[in-house]
Amino acid sequence: MATQIFVNLPVKNLDKSVDFFKKLGYSFNPQFTNEQATCMIVSDTIYVMLLVHPFFKTFSSKEIADSTKVVESITCLSAESREAVDDIFSKAVEAGATAPKDKIDYGWMYSCSFEDLDGHQWEYAWMDPAGMPQHQ
Repeated sequence: MATQIFVNLPVKNLDKSVDFFKKLGYSFNPQFTNEQATCMIVSDTIYVMLLVHPFFKTFSSKEIADSTKVVESITCLSAESREAVDDIFSKAVEAGATAPKDKIDYGWMYSCSFEDLDGHQWEYAWMDPAGMPQHQ
């Protein structure tokens, strides 16, 4: 069995977060969805659990980071093409995301970042390994 990853993120408003990510094209598993949390399906092995703050706090004794002020992580997902990077970025901004920095274009790698409604930083990247510079 392939290893699966479940990224857990605290959100202030679950309904708004679900609406945001639906606009980016993601779907959700109803078996793992209630008023406290939902399971966003990224791929067959990648899932993002969106949990309202009180429920998220039951999993850790630490304070929840204010991701509008500090970076707790950057979730980077691959894209099939440069156009796919631009497409997801446009959808995110239209849905209310903010862009903390300019797109990065190294020729062989192209990426963009945005912050979702709760300030979590997401990055989408396309890479052409054949064009990657060789290190000596």
